[in-house]
Amino acid sequence: MTVLVVTGTGTGVGKTTVISAIAALSVAAGRRVAVLKPAQTGLDVAQPGDVDEVRRLAGPSVTCRELVRFPHPLAPASAARLAGLIPVTTAAAAAVARELAAEHDLLLIEGTGGLLVHLDDSGGTLADVAAALSAPVLVVATAGLGTLNHTALTVEALRTRRLSCVGTVIGAWPAEPDLAARCNLDDLPAVTGLPLLGVLPEGAGCLTPAQFLALARRGLEPGLLALGWWSLKTGATGVGGP
Repeated sequence: MTVLVVTGTGTGVGKTTVISAIAALSVAAGRRVAVLKPAQTGLDVAQPGDVDEVRRLAGPSVTCRELVRFPHPLAPASAARLAGLIPVTTAAAAAVARELAAEHDLLLIEGTGGLLVHLDDSGGTLADVAAALSAPVLVVATAGLGTLNHTALTVEALRTRRLSCVGTVIGAWPAEPDLAARCNLDDLPAVTGLPLLGVLPEGAGCLTPAQFLALARRGLEPGLLALGWWSLKTGATGVGGP
């Protein structure tokens, strides 16, 4: 099975945009794609969530699953406790992931917040889900000041757990990048020892699906192809078509 876990260095870093871009590229190449969001927080039932954004940008053929939703904008374990609801466990998330992966060419799993945010009161995290699935992890980072430390800590946590990290992506590149952001293009790979696979601009989620796919081809596809992992795991020579 082919599974990629996507985590962030924190919340609001562009994980959903990056997952949408990978999904859009895969769909354009004729792949069967699924996206799993184990826990959505900070939204009422009637509000569109991250999986709805993925479906809008990458197309209706993407299978999207959200396992639990809590209204408070907190870590899933805290949000479940406050709402008096049952949290999702890492075992439950991994079980659904295996089912989806068996029926699709690519499964993308989106975390909530950062890598070590608790899903339940037993301390289960997205890292545990990745470990249960033996799945590689992609780290989405911010562009500006502070991202070197946050990203290095996330990568170090993955290495401590002996989890494979395929690289990093900047999920929301500012329209007017400052000095720190510009320097981080070189410094992120140096600090993490991992490739910076791509950069997606802030506001990308406001584009039409066609515009978004074109942007994904410019900002993310070259890095995925150069990585080699992408073509090997999908069994293709490319993910975006000509």
